[in-house]
Amino acid sequence: MAGHTDNTVVIAAPLAVVWEKTNDIDSWPTLFSEYAKAEVIEHRGDAVRFRLTMHPDANGVSWSWVSDRTPDPARHVVHSHRVEPGNFTYMMIHWAYREVDGGTEMRWVQDFEMKPTAPITSEAMAERMNANTKVQMARIKEQIEAGVAG
Repeated sequence: MAGHTDNTVVIAAPLAVVWEKTNDIDSWPTLFSEYAKAEVIEHRGDAVRFRLTMHPDANGVSWSWVSDRTPDPARHVVHSHRVEPGNFTYMMIHWAYREVDGGTEMRWVQDFEMKPTAPITSEAMAERMNANTKVQMARIKEQIEAGVAG
């Protein structure tokens, strides 16, 4: 069974600022609370291949994976997918940005499926992702708004 999440946040900042900050992969360990390390492996045109490493979990495991990210600055969208899917059969995320009253709406749509051998179902992972996405989006909102105000 496939999993799907769809979350948005409005950030009180210009679209250009939100786009720049959230597409700077090197800054993700500061921008996101879950990443200990972000390493850009290569640039291919506008596309970026990178490795993310999470902070250790309760069992001391630091999960890590490689993803490809392709931004489309003209349309203000980004498509990303895991190259090393780990417990996922596949994992794709679509980021979309648009100007709205009060700033910039940032939307993340995640489509994925857990492998049959994964320790969690796609439904349970969607619940975890929805909860964590809200935390990460609130953190990004806070950081970008503080930077704009500062």
